[in-house]
Amino acid sequence: MVQQALRMFHIPEDIQEMLDDNFNGFKMRFSAERYTTDWINLEDSIATGCTISPILLDLAMEVILTAADFDGGYYMPLLKAFMDDTKILLPKENKTRRMLVWLDALMK
Repeated sequence: MVQQALRMFHIPEDIQEMLDDNFNGFKMRFSAERYTTDWINLEDSIATGCTISPILLDLAMEVILTAADFDGGYYMPLLKAFMDDTKILLPKENKTRRMLVWLDALMK
């Protein structure tokens, strides 16, 4: 989603590549009293404490909000969406379900 947002907002390709290099390769593992898991590659992540991460999150959310304006749905003004908190306003439950399925597919 972040890469799609960077393209949508016409971020230069060399900056896109730099960000990809920076965020690729994040790994984590869990430890308990007597056990530690193997290292796990994280596919998508926002680094805590990273100054660019909140901006990238905002860009990605803007892509989602722009994509949400379809099939009679109501575009959510920025006052109805903040960071990762978003409301979907549709007149019928079946349209809401279709929107959620569509957004889920968009995120993959």
